Amino acid sequence: MNINSKPEEAVFRPAKRISSIGVSEILKIGAKAQALKREGRPVIILGAGEPDFDTPDHIKEAAWKAMQAGQTKYTALDGTPELKAAIRDKFSRENAVDYALDEITVATGAKQILFNAMMATLDPGDEVIIPTPYWTSYSDIVQIAEAKPVLIACNAEAGFRLQAAQLEAAITPKTRWVILNSPSNPSGAGYRAEDYRPLLDVLLKHPQVWLLVDDMYEHIVYDGFEFVTPAALEPRLKNRILTVNGVSKAYAMTGWRIGYAGGPRDLIKAMAVVQSQATSCPSSISQAASVAALNGPQDFLNERKASFQRRRDLVVAGLNAIDGLDCRVPEGAFYTFSGCAGMLGKTTPAGKRLETDTDFCAYLLEDANVAVVPGSAFGLSPFFRISYASAESELREALARITDACARLA
Repeated sequence: MNINSKPEEAVFRPAKRISSIGVSEILKIGAKAQALKREGRPVIILGAGEPDFDTPDHIKEAAWKAMQAGQTKYTALDGTPELKAAIRDKFSRENAVDYALDEITVATGAKQILFNAMMATLDPGDEVIIPTPYWTSYSDIVQIAEAKPVLIACNAEAGFRLQAAQLEAAITPKTRWVILNSPSNPSGAGYRAEDYRPLLDVLLKHPQVWLLVDDMYEHIVYDGFEFVTPAALEPRLKNRILTVNGVSKAYAMTGWRIGYAGGPRDLIKAMAVVQSQATSCPSSISQAASVAALNGPQDFLNERKASFQRRRDLVVAGLNAIDGLDCRVPEGAFYTFSGCAGMLGKTTPAGKRLETDTDFCAYLLEDANVAVVPGSAFGLSPFFRISYASAESELREALARITDACARLA
């Protein structure tokens, strides 16, 4: 044997279920922007969906006390009794929906809740209806579960909201789920009771179709918007609705990784089977902190919401002042989803013609040092998403740079 010989090069073959799925475009743009910052470029990153506020002190203190008390062991598979009780009380108090403890599940982030639900219910050939623009993970998780995402374009004129006629036309005998997100990432669009009603009437006619609602941004709404969740609005559908939420956005706990959901008992049990073979229980410390988040003071939520609204108004006004951009005023969350069709066909100072929203966003990063995400990443073009969960001074500077970059297009 020649000890100096090189080992045979292995040929890696990924599983077919992930062959068409890549790392999130949001993460890739963020990584590129961070690399440019390390090179000394003054990049402003407006891509991440993460509040710039810190986790409130009383929540951090609860985590510290839990560690001091030795709560550092495995917990019950899908949530401690204390956290499930806090979630039950939250659903009843804030959403007028009643769930028993065994109708509640807790996981390592809302993304795992979605993953558990799809893996527990989908078979090859099943279909899941997803309105676009959508959070990028929805479609990818459905594909990993070997089912088919059925994407329905919802334009700005419709408020980026799914319409009943679109839903009715998309339902087939293979449809298993519909996924709705209000307020939405990436558009900030919110469904009021009158927006949900026609959709729920359609679902009442199709008993094989279940509804997953992502309520993650329920506490970040503006201008008197009244948040409502479908399980409260239509009790006849409650036994086929999974209501998903978490502590990451409202309580600025993105890194704590706690998501939760309420739903039919049999579905919750099936989701637990998936979780038992994936991660087992969520972090014991994060669960203790989440109890404090849900049961503790809530007054800071309005203060932070007011701050987000000031930033929303700043960004919307700044974008709409730029000829060629068209930004709808979002009802909630902390994103704008602005049309950039007026920029396509123009040429950059370097001579590159902008053909797509991806080209436009690449131009802003390279020439203006502002990182935003193209609408194509969310299934709808030509748009781009800005996360305004950043300091107002940073947002003002970013808007000035975008304005200047757009003015330099020929």
